[in-house]
Amino acid sequence: MTRVLNILSDTNVGGAGRVILNYLRYSDTSRFETLVALPRGGLLKSPLEEAGARVLEVDGIADRSFHRDDVRLLKELLRREKPDLVHTHGCLSGRIAAKACRIPVVYSRHSAFPVPGKLRYPPGRWINKLVNEHYADQIIAVSPAARDNLVQGGVSPKKITVVMNGVAPMPAAADEERKAALAELSIPEEAVVFGIIARLEEYKGHLDLVEAVRQLKERGKGERFVVLVAGTGPFEKTLARAVEETGTEDVIRLLGFRSDVNRLLSLMDVQLNCSYGTEATSLALLEGMSAALASVVSDYGGNPWVVQDGVNGLVYPTRDTDALARAMEQLMDDLDECAQMGRRARTIYEERFTGEAFAQNIENIYLNTLKGAQ
Repeated sequence: MTRVLNILSDTNVGGAGRVILNYLRYSDTSRFETLVALPRGGLLKSPLEEAGARVLEVDGIADRSFHRDDVRLLKELLRREKPDLVHTHGCLSGRIAAKACRIPVVYSRHSAFPVPGKLRYPPGRWINKLVNEHYADQIIAVSPAARDNLVQGGVSPKKITVVMNGVAPMPAAADEERKAALAELSIPEEAVVFGIIARLEEYKGHLDLVEAVRQLKERGKGERFVVLVAGTGPFEKTLARAVEETGTEDVIRLLGFRSDVNRLLSLMDVQLNCSYGTEATSLALLEGMSAALASVVSDYGGNPWVVQDGVNGLVYPTRDTDALARAMEQLMDDLDECAQMGRRARTIYEERFTGEAFAQNIENIYLNTLKGAQ
């Protein structure tokens, strides 16, 4: 049995945590035991334990990548638990502690963002290369965009393996449940339903979406569609104010946190992703694809590696609200093509983005890393 200790510094349930949960659903428990070190009181503890992981709470590491006190605490934990391999998710302290304990390290990069100049050019580039290559035996990039970020910062491509995220298929809601949800949200049966499921952060592009909706209303399209916005976050009040100021509250429904994701997806005709700050392989997009939804996405980060323009959705230039409005209008005006894109999305999901394929790829990296460390 290979014991793998994941180290995650997030106190909330973010993308990295959801990736671990997806892995646990399909992991080979006859060969791999999964342990997860988390900040004490982290919201992931219960979901991870329910998924079969052994959770180890740490009095430190909360929402920070590096602190020397965290390195000390994690070294003590590693010496006590003696895992065969450490898999870190953005926690540099964990990588340093594992190297000090002579334990092989896999590091996952879960985000893609513009690489700052201080990492593109010496001496920052040299330091970034040294830190990433020395403190990881293997680096996983969850999209080609995340890989490109690392390479732009000086990391050798030979150290990096791209493993696109995978998810469990979303179960379809029963027809009666769907009709009840439409009534609950006052959505007419004939309306085209767009939806975005994302944390409410500025870089997720919700304000671009509000502007695109305003333009569509100005063209007289407002009665034809509804936009569902599910999620919470620090941008919540700003977004609500923008919806009110643009007079789009009759079209845009701010739903807050929702646990019934499959129910919401069953209402949608098109899923949206308007990110412009950090995006690798969007789990929400993959879940929508598993539910046979077409997508309209920005060309930022990993989105173009998930959505092929004209195949399973439409890709528009990042921050171009005119193009976003045109893409939404195009799918509203051709619902047959929209449905075909949705069917192609389901096929692409089954070929590339299943939870089974993701777990197998991760475990192959574990075995290769351990083999290389012998």
